[in-house]
Formats: sequence, C-alpha cells, structure tokens
Amino acid sequence: MKWLFALAVLSAGCGYHIAGRGDLMPKDVHTVAIQPFGNATVRSSLGRLIPGALAREFNSRTKYQVISDSSHADAVLSGSILRFDNSPILADPKTGRSTGAQIGVVLQVTLTDRRTGKVLFSRANFDFRQRYEIAIDPQAYFDESDTAIQRVSLDVARAVISALLENF
Repeated sequence: MKWLFALAVLSAGCGYHIAGRGDLMPKDVHTVAIQPFGNATVRSSLGRLIPGALAREFNSRTKYQVISDSSHADAVLSGSILRFDNSPILADPKTGRSTGAQIGVVLQVTLTDRRTGKVLFSRANFDFRQRYEIAIDPQAYFDESDTAIQRVSLDVARAVISALLENF
C-alpha cells in the first residue's frame, strides 16, 4: 500500500514544465506562403534575401510546405524590414580608418492563419546584427557589407523558424 501511495505522489509532478517545447502551428496547417517583405530601408536586397532564406529554412527544418500562392496556403508569413544600420565599430589606430563595421537590421514578422485570420505568431522589433571587416589598404578594399547582409538574412530565417518551432 505504501508503494502505491509513493507512486501516486511521484507521478503527480510539480506542475512545472519546460518552456519552448510547443509548436505554434495548429494541426490543420500544412502549407505556408511567404509574402514579399515590405522594406523601408535603402538596402533593397534585404527585401528579397530574407523571404528567400525563410523559405529555405521552412523547407529544411519543418514539415510545412512553402507555396507561392497565399490564397491557397493554410498560413501566411508576412513582414517588414523597418531599419538598416551600417556603423563602423573598429578603427586602425595609425590611420584612423575603419577596419570593422556592423550592420543592424530590425524587422517585424507575423504569421497568420489564412482561414481564421488569427495571428499565430508576431514579433515586432526583431533585431539582428552582423559584423564584418574592412581592409585598411585601399588597393585591397572589398565591400563585405553584402556578404554580411546575406549572413544576417540567414540569421533572421533561423531565428524566426526557431521561434515558431520552439514556441518562444
């Protein structure tokens, strides 16, 4: 009898659970359309790179099929790129020239159930940063900011998909 009581106490648990273990998507969502992102910045490539990176990340990490026609999708992912910053962060002490810079991208993302209009996920002011180096020698200068923009678009995609999958 004592062992039965002990088993009941142990199986009752404490009521706590680990956060971030639930999928935000309803069970009837199987397809997702990713709309072109609005872009209020001077870097037009961001509006193209981020949705493309999101589609690749959806395809590689989730069971959801990405389709192009939002009128046939179960859920629609939309967003806007709100800000782009490019700032020097390191300088050569001899010349005073920048040797390192950082780009910053701020965006908002929303995932909506197309049939019900219910917002499944929304994150305003999603902030991402990526550093890159600048050559001191003007003869060897190569603009690395485009490469940093490509890297930050991958960071955005990974973070958005992780937020959807981990329910954060």
